[in-house]
Amino acid sequence: MAKAGTTVGQVLMARIEAQAVLLAGLDDAVRADEPDAVHRMRVACRRLRSALRSFRRLFVPGATEDLVVELRWLAGALGRARDHEVLAERLAAEARRLPAACEPGRVAAALERWGRAEYREVRSEVVAAVDSPRRRALGEALAVLLADPPLRPRAARDAGPELSRIAAREQRRTAERVRTALAAGPEQRDHALHQARKAAKRARYAGETAVPAVGARAERYVRRMKAVQEALGEHQDAVVAAGTLAAHAADGGEPFGYGVLYGGRLAVAEAARRRLPDVWRRAAGRKLARFD
Repeated sequence: MAKAGTTVGQVLMARIEAQAVLLAGLDDAVRADEPDAVHRMRVACRRLRSALRSFRRLFVPGATEDLVVELRWLAGALGRARDHEVLAERLAAEARRLPAACEPGRVAAALERWGRAEYREVRSEVVAAVDSPRRRALGEALAVLLADPPLRPRAARDAGPELSRIAAREQRRTAERVRTALAAGPEQRDHALHQARKAAKRARYAGETAVPAVGARAERYVRRMKAVQEALGEHQDAVVAAGTLAAHAADGGEPFGYGVLYGGRLAVAEAARRRLPDVWRRAAGRKLARFD
């Protein structure tokens, strides 16, 4: 239960401030190409955007729309570098475990070369985004939001019931997307599962916002939504990896080794799909979002 006298607006603005401070402190680390800096900045953008979207009814209508757009832009500018880096690392590590007949050393080396080339290509884009007037304007807009939050009167309501209501809404939204994904045919399935993943992530972030105010109940909600997100993330990562491997094989890379890796990625995707109903069942209970 939330501490007496704590408002939902206070909880929300504390979350936004923490992530805005984190975001502001990562520019130099990204420029210096420090390990995990791009990933941390991207996650901060996503958490800020999720807070502004999940709690949008607490703000004056239209007051945060531009911020949401700019946070999406920055996360997207960072995304290609991070995604290629992680994908190449994972595939190369898996390639080294291939049977000898697949020539694991050659396959891993080819994937590492591809990863380095891709990263070099997008690295300049990342630095340009961080150094851009658009990035500076985003930081200034967050500072203005924190200095004078455009909150509606409902933000003065007690935190517990409002946080529960918002968490329940995000849970329902995730449920709709999971049901759609599970019922989708092969042509729509991968996209539907990816949309469900994004909904589960947004629900998880809403739960994270509530944790400082309500504690253990929100932590349980976060754990359950994170498990759903991770199962769906495994599926998405496997699908993307399989597509990359198919393209490499078609371009005349190491077709036999790539083919074995491709089959393995499809198996991982299938296993994640089969696991999803059980994982979701643990996150679907109505009581899960009752924090007050």
